[in-house]
Amino acid sequence: MARADLSILDLPHDANPDPDELVRAAIEWHFSPETGSPFWLERAKTLDFDPLADVKGYADLALFPNVANELRDVPAHDLVPRGYGERPDLVGVFESGGTTGAPKRVVCPTDWMDKLVDWSNANLDVHGFPRDVDWLGITPSGPHIVGEIFRRSATRHGRHGFQIDLDPRWVKRLIADGHGGQAGAYAEHVIDQAAHILRTQPIGVMTVTPPLLERIAQREELVELVNRKVRAIRWGGTQMDADTAALYRTEIFPEATLYGHYGSTMILGIAGQRYGTPIGEPCVFDTFSPYITFQVVDPRTGEPVAYGQRGQVVMHHVSKALLLPNNLERDTAVRVAAPEGRIGDSAAGIAPVRTFDNETVIEGVY
Repeated sequence: MARADLSILDLPHDANPDPDELVRAAIEWHFSPETGSPFWLERAKTLDFDPLADVKGYADLALFPNVANELRDVPAHDLVPRGYGERPDLVGVFESGGTTGAPKRVVCPTDWMDKLVDWSNANLDVHGFPRDVDWLGITPSGPHIVGEIFRRSATRHGRHGFQIDLDPRWVKRLIADGHGGQAGAYAEHVIDQAAHILRTQPIGVMTVTPPLLERIAQREELVELVNRKVRAIRWGGTQMDADTAALYRTEIFPEATLYGHYGSTMILGIAGQRYGTPIGEPCVFDTFSPYITFQVVDPRTGEPVAYGQRGQVVMHHVSKALLLPNNLERDTAVRVAAPEGRIGDSAAGIAPVRTFDNETVIEGVY
């Protein structure tokens, strides 16, 4: 079989490579002894197919098992493709939320983070986010990837980034242990810190989770500050229903653009809200296809649900940085057709499943 053109793995964010060609190149990269990661090179020995021979395109990703749970205890260095060299340029090691058991880990090379942020910033431009303004982010600094995405977006799309650290794991633990009052006090402590920055700095963009945006909306002073200063609000982390979004857009924060993103550390990225969502309609999230793709499926059969129906979200990541197909997420969504020229599904109406891996899902503040 002819060798794939690996240069497709290094294209800029707006190149829109052929999905099947991208998959073939990624498979050659991740399963060749010279370039593949120790994890995949060892895991290939246990697969009931030969990735280099049998995976010819995007549809063949279905051959792979979901290995996400195996990433709870794999040494991080074993996840780095050898093709990045002896001293790879890495942004860091990031973890899943740990909502359902021990956290899973992925490693993020800098070239992927640059591509993702370039794509995200182009989305922000479409939605009318101002450039060269200061950003306020109420996000985890780590080990979740969202903090790094915030920092790089703030300095490359904006000017200065002000970050309030958030520990969603602590909040989930408090709630699970029956200490909801303490969780609420922690959330108010976070908002108090954000309030000081809003009072003293010219914040033009704010990144926040929906539960914390709700607390901001309950403080009259902060509503006035946001409407006077903030020109765009980027939310993510948990769902926001259409009625709440409509209330924010028309009554509470009418001076600010409201834009959502939905993602996962395990795909090293996010999906962005489709432009032009009518007020009162659920926002639709479009992926960074063909690198990050979704499928909305019936969890009992693994088959796609009909468009307009709710199913569970399966996420795929295929790039030079990471190969992680068929990751069943803890979220449900309504299946929506992807934009023309993109593969996979778009997703609307994101909501958590009640239980996942036999654990109760707690959303908390994130």
